[in-house]
Amino acid sequence: MSDSRLLRIGTRNSPMALAQVERVRAMLADRHPEVTVDVLSMSTSGDRWHGDLAALGGKGAFTKEVDAALIAGDVDLVVHCVKDVPGDRPAPAGTVMAAYLARDDVRDCLVHPGGLRIDQLPSGTRIGTSAVRRVAQLALHWPSLVPVPIRGNANSRLAKLDAGDRYDALLLAFSGLERIGQAARITHPIDVDTMVPAVGSGTLVLQCREDDTSTRDLAASLGDPRAWRETVAERTMLHILQGNCHSPIAALARTEPDGRLGLRARVISVDGKTVLDVHEWAADPVTLGTSVAAALLRQGARDLLDLSAHV
Repeated sequence: MSDSRLLRIGTRNSPMALAQVERVRAMLADRHPEVTVDVLSMSTSGDRWHGDLAALGGKGAFTKEVDAALIAGDVDLVVHCVKDVPGDRPAPAGTVMAAYLARDDVRDCLVHPGGLRIDQLPSGTRIGTSAVRRVAQLALHWPSLVPVPIRGNANSRLAKLDAGDRYDALLLAFSGLERIGQAARITHPIDVDTMVPAVGSGTLVLQCREDDTSTRDLAASLGDPRAWRETVAERTMLHILQGNCHSPIAALARTEPDGRLGLRARVISVDGKTVLDVHEWAADPVTLGTSVAAALLRQGARDLLDLSAHV
């Protein structure tokens, strides 16, 4: 590209979302200096709501207003955390996931004011988290710890922890704390084989209108092929299982040295007493995600997921 152009990027107005857009802006400045970026930030229903996300339709509450601006033509490109993009339905009609950026650290992590690791916490420690996946894996590995629901962006959660009145520690995404400059608060990055991450952990997606070929090409130039394969495998599995914000589904795809793709997926009952685990390898991400989902369904994942939806 040689002609100058304006690219309008839409995003949530949370500190983390704005930091993510700055990452995209920096990549564009480095690779496409002819592009000028204008950012349109907006509050979403998920940001404004302090109750159960399921009442707003789950994770889509963090993306629908931004997606609407894209469809209406108010912006050309949106930046989402893949974790915030619903997995039980396709992208909004007329839009396409044009690129996945190189993946950041996928681990969950503990934030504890006293610097303790999660396996050092005394019985009854109150852990701030609202993710069903984390609650189920806490019950599996550390049943003496007490999950306590918490909402808000990472900054507000840290402030609630510092207030000390309801939470003794937090479980958060490592990559999210890095993005907002709070990595120093991490006291224990938890191994992915113990706390299997959420689908799409550590990954940002660039979404644009399907018929906007120039923006699609621009976004694709920022994409990472490895992140694309891994994320497609994970989200294919999630889509087949019809996973949503009530689903204790965990998964991590990793590219092996020989080029094959491995996908480990876990479905856990919320009480941690039933665990379905599958780990398979394949060359094609869609084939792999489909096969892993089928294996989980054969083990009884549908019944487990249906039960968790009513907990």
